[in-house]
Amino acid sequence: MKNKFIIASFAAVSILTLGSCSLSHTTAKAPAVRPTDREQIQKDTTAKTYTPEELAKGVVRGDWAIEKVGNRDAVGEDAPFLKFVPEEKRVYGNNGCNALNAEYTYSPKDSTIRFSQAITTLRACSKQGITDIEINQALNATRFYSWEQKDSQYYLYFYDSSHRNVMTLMHQNFQFLNGTWGVTAINENPVNVPDMKIVIDVDEGKLHGNTGCNIMNGNFTTDMGTANSISFQKIITTRMACPDDSHETEFVVALEDAAYARPISPTKVLLLDNSGKVVLELQRTSDK
Repeated sequence: MKNKFIIASFAAVSILTLGSCSLSHTTAKAPAVRPTDREQIQKDTTAKTYTPEELAKGVVRGDWAIEKVGNRDAVGEDAPFLKFVPEEKRVYGNNGCNALNAEYTYSPKDSTIRFSQAITTLRACSKQGITDIEINQALNATRFYSWEQKDSQYYLYFYDSSHRNVMTLMHQNFQFLNGTWGVTAINENPVNVPDMKIVIDVDEGKLHGNTGCNIMNGNFTTDMGTANSISFQKIITTRMACPDDSHETEFVVALEDAAYARPISPTKVLLLDNSGKVVLELQRTSDK
């Protein structure tokens, strides 16, 4: 349920007054402060996650997938998204075809938000099914916003001057993964290895821990457009010889197979592979 009170306080977010389709053909030079393609933007800044209280204060940053334009699913040659950088009062992203960036202003008093004319790249866009023009038009029409939380995701809604919803965005929230976790099952088989632990730092996209035998480090990434999507990568371990019953290999392989994280409770999380099979059961622990 959209919270009208939160609408006002969330105004600090960002509202876009992007030009319509013609913006894609502007000749203005983009600021050099950040790269504008999605992969580089994701590497360049940390996509932090937030509590509702922080969002209510207008602290919004990171990647927001553009899910809908009006009632239509957002479809692009590239995945449409916006990245808010509040320190710069600037938004970066992609309209499904061209990279864009723009400044934004807002007024918490009346829940309004506007964007300056967007600067975009000049790539020629396909005309079949993508919503780049509609995205530009929706951003240009945006005047108000609201937000809500559903499970572990946040949703941001933009409205035009008639309070008609013109865009819906989703922000992944993986704060539930922060902290130290013990492993209670691998591939649905219970394990009892007290030293097998994983420590996850969501804001840094890092993990470290112990396989029960060796020290482990690695990274993880998320797909901003797919709820609870996660991928553990570049997992490395020390090379101490381990007993046969250490479960080290199964643990590392299960981490690499994990594609989704599902919170069951504040103290329990399941990691699932692409088929939906549970590959790891994690239990929160106070150990460091």
